[in-house]
Amino acid sequence: MSNVIDIRSRLKHQNSSGLSQVDQSASVVDIGPMREERIKADRREVKRTILSEFVAVHAVIPGQGLLKVHLFDINEKGLAFDIEEQRGKYNLGEAVELRIYLNYQTYFGIHCRVANVRVLSDEGIIRHGCEFVADSANNDALSYFVKFLESVTASLRRDGGDILVSKINS
Repeated sequence: MSNVIDIRSRLKHQNSSGLSQVDQSASVVDIGPMREERIKADRREVKRTILSEFVAVHAVIPGQGLLKVHLFDINEKGLAFDIEEQRGKYNLGEAVELRIYLNYQTYFGIHCRVANVRVLSDEGIIRHGCEFVADSANNDALSYFVKFLESVTASLRRDGGDILVSKINS
């Protein structure tokens, strides 16, 4: 007596060998690449959130003062920042001095050059892509800062509104 159940007699479509036929019109979709792209998009969104909420950035306008800009992206070669359309824009090739504030008083300066300018009218902003100037005095600090952001981004989590307690013991 065999423990194998023969299901061939119950199949609706069989070929001459007695095995069921595969419907050739059906296809298998590999969702792996889509899943990876979604994960990358989520990481980019978290990174951009940390950039815009954790780090304050101001452009130094000579003779006038500081202009708050919104850091959009940063990597080892440069960064992108946004300025509200009504505030104006930088021109291609123009040198820009930025201050990255870690709190309301402490900052380090970055020297960069505008390599790309895009008007995003639907968002009301002008995005500036900049390359870091290599001879900047803060190259080491900037390099470590970028590595820190990239490293932290991989393990960031969103707070779902956890309850804060007022003391340890009730």
